[in-house]
Parts: sequence; C-alpha cells; structure tokens
Amino acid sequence: MNLLLYLNCFGVDLRIPENVVTEHRMNAAIFGVLACLLYLGGAGTQLAGLRNRISSQHLIVLGAGINAIIMHALFSYSRIVTNEGINMGILPMASVISLAVAAIVVAGSMKRQVDSLVIAIFPIAAITIIATLVADSSYTPRHQLGGGIVLHIILSVLAYGLLSVAALQAILLSFGDYELKNRKRGLLKHIPPLQTMESLLFELLWAGLILLTLSIISGFIFIGDTSNPGLIHHTSITLAAWIVFSILLWGRYQLGWRGATASRWTLTGFALLLLGYFGSKLVLEIILGRV
Repeated sequence: MNLLLYLNCFGVDLRIPENVVTEHRMNAAIFGVLACLLYLGGAGTQLAGLRNRISSQHLIVLGAGINAIIMHALFSYSRIVTNEGINMGILPMASVISLAVAAIVVAGSMKRQVDSLVIAIFPIAAITIIATLVADSSYTPRHQLGGGIVLHIILSVLAYGLLSVAALQAILLSFGDYELKNRKRGLLKHIPPLQTMESLLFELLWAGLILLTLSIISGFIFIGDTSNPGLIHHTSITLAAWIVFSILLWGRYQLGWRGATASRWTLTGFALLLLGYFGSKLVLEIILGRV
C-alpha cells in the first residue's frame, strides 16, 4: 500500500480503492497515538529520574525514544505521502521537524549528556503529532516533487532539527549561567557542566549552519519560482538567520563570545528561522488559505 501511494505521488497514475485509503489513515492514527504514548512515557520517566536522582532510567528513556521515533516516522510518512499527493502543509512539516529534533537528541544521548533535553523535546513532538491528527489543513497536496526539491527539503529539515536542539541548549545554558552568577543550585544540579554544554552548543551550531548553507544553496538552484511572495519572505528571513549564526560563530572564535551572549545570538537566529518558515506558511496557508 505504501509503495502504491509513493508511486502515485511521484507521477505514476495509480488509483487506490477508498477502503485502502481509509485503512491507511487508520494506520497513521495508530502510529501517531503510539508515538505520543512513548514520547510522554519517556519524558515522564526522565523527569521522575531527575527529581529522584535515579540514573538507571537512561536505557528505559532511550528505548522509549527509539520506538517513538520509529512510530513517528511511520506516522509522518503516512501523513505526507497521501493518495491526493504530497502534503507539505504546516502541521505535517512541523511534525517532521520535531521528528528530526527527537532523533538528534536520542542519537546524541547515546554518547553525550543530553538526556535532560527529552523532557522538553518529547512532549513537543507529541503535540505536533496530535495537532496533525486533529486539525484540518487548507494545503493542496503536490502531485510531483523533483529530486532537487526533495534534497532541499531533507537538508532544511536536518538544519532546522540541529538548530532547534541548539536553541534549547542555549536556553538551558542561559538559565545555568544565571544560577551560577546568583549562587543558586536549582537547574545546575540536573544538567552537565556549563563548559560541556557550551561546547556542545557550538558543535550543534557549526553542523546546523553547514546544513543551513547547503539548504539555502539548493533552494536557489532547484526552486525556480522567485516571484512567490511567501518564498521571497522565507528566503529573506532565512538569509538573515544565516547571517546571525555566522556572526555568532565568528564572535566565538575572534572575540571569545560565550555564556549569555552566545545564548542570545543563538535564540535570535532561531527565532528568525521560525519566522521565516512557519511565519510564511502560517500567513499563506491558514490566514490567506493559499498554498
């Protein structure tokens, strides 16, 4: 069934019976519900472990996260590759980006001390799934996508995922830096040393900026409709975000920027990214009811 849907969306004219489409949607809902339960269970276990200072919950959270990501991936595929075409509406794409973020955090937690991030990331992923399940979309699915556009989408999702994790890391770093300066020990008891977090933040920023650069270049190469107002808005603000992240990394290695300064620049760049993509889609798709 998934192969038929895939071929249909990429130009092969195949008619799928209505009962098969209904079954496909039911399967998507089941995958989504299972992913939500696993995400929330993993986040709850991690939170309980932090409160009670239990270190043995790591494998439980990791297992829940891996299975949630698998279910989430199946759900996102079912929601994007449909009988009507390829649905790239705001909510399915938000779900895909949250999937990428969750996958990055789970993969990172195998080697780095980033387990605490799942307390925020997993519930957000569950919320995007629920929103995709219950909300109607005015987006008109596309019937075909070229290979170049698919590459652009993949690069964009990975860049957004890495920079989203960097933004959350910046928030934690900012709170930790505040507590250190004011001699408090609330959050600091539950997160890695600030120097470790800062090092990870800039690793994420470097990787995210490289992917964002490739995404912007691929967009200029493969997306030809430069007269689309939404595309102009998206491109302009994305370039502004790229400049912010580039200045931050330059400031880090030339001026020694760190701590609160690094956090502010990271969050400014990430806010521009959110505005550039989701702001444009929100106005065009939901407010104006256009693709």
